[in-house]
Amino acid sequence: MKYNLDLTHDTYKFLEKLSPKHFKQIFKAILQLLEEPRPNDSISMKGYSGLFRKDIGEYRIIYSIEKETIKIPLIGKRNGDEVYEQLKRLQS
Repeated sequence: MKYNLDLTHDTYKFLEKLSPKHFKQIFKAILQLLEEPRPNDSISMKGYSGLFRKDIGEYRIIYSIEKETIKIPLIGKRNGDEVYEQLKRLQS
């Protein structure tokens, strides 16, 4: 089954600012999620119902699977709790 992709405005802006190398890595991972939304290396996020994370190098993709759509509300650096703080702000 093929999935549609839904990026938030913030995610789109984040991708625009990446170096070509990092953009390619992350975009390749996003395309793979569209083919297989629950790969072996994705993890269901504790405390966030319906959200998953996938780590790509120094970045983390936060996403959900809704019907035939992969929604990506956030991509951020993996270091520390930065991604989780951004996610809490999004959820508020």
